[in-house]
Amino acid sequence: MQFTKMHGLGNNYVFFNLLESQMDNVDFEELSRQISNVNHGIGSDGIILIAPSDHANFKMRIFNADGSEGKTCGNGLRCVAKYVYDNMYADTTTFEIETLAGVVTVKVEENGTYEKSFVNVDMGEPGLLKGMVPMKGEPDSTTRNEPFRINGAEYDLTCVSMGNPHAIMFVDDVREVPLEKIGPVIEHSDLFPERVNFGIVDVINRQEINYRVWERGSGITMACGSGACAAVVAATLNNKIDKYKPITVHLPGGDLLVRWGEDNHVWKRGEAVYICHGELI
Repeated sequence: MQFTKMHGLGNNYVFFNLLESQMDNVDFEELSRQISNVNHGIGSDGIILIAPSDHANFKMRIFNADGSEGKTCGNGLRCVAKYVYDNMYADTTTFEIETLAGVVTVKVEENGTYEKSFVNVDMGEPGLLKGMVPMKGEPDSTTRNEPFRINGAEYDLTCVSMGNPHAIMFVDDVREVPLEKIGPVIEHSDLFPERVNFGIVDVINRQEINYRVWERGSGITMACGSGACAAVVAATLNNKIDKYKPITVHLPGGDLLVRWGEDNHVWKRGEAVYICHGELI
């Protein structure tokens, strides 16, 4: 099986091209667990399948490191966009990719290199209601820095769906938070029936924030594109940043530019980078 490994700000995946060939009778959940293992596999945050779509130009399926299937991935979408554009499956710079969370529009910037390109992704409208996240509580209500008691401790959370569920907590310094301890507690809380991505944010100024994330199914990662979008939405809802302005989000793997526009869509710009090509034996 031929593969390509790519990353967006260090959030790395192993990609399989199903546009011209099939992977019949493959257990993708088990395959993702094996490949993601850094000691016995390739090592990654999961695998992504690039496939034909009946509803868009292409389709993306993502499996996390623990084998669970995700609905979408902002960093993965940028990598898929670069891959199909570079390999001439896409004949324009702007096209659509289907995910389990819906169809998104992407635009590849033409001034990139073979190794690295910048891609803009329309992540769509955020889901602000509890029923959209989803999470327990009145389904038509929202959360804005709402206190929740989880495993004996209290956490002030703003919860948003960006195709994936996200719980955002504002802190004084993201570097000082023991994310490896708190992350799995929040992820597996019975407050979230489909588990949740847990992100922490400290605000630098009205147009700049720091962000770290514990991703459901993968743990701490270098970056999370949908999480960065959720962080900007949450910071806007809590009046911590400027509304409708491009916001620079600093992640451990690098920076993303995110804007929640007046049309209620969240746009994200960031890099997509090749790591290697190879054959899985």
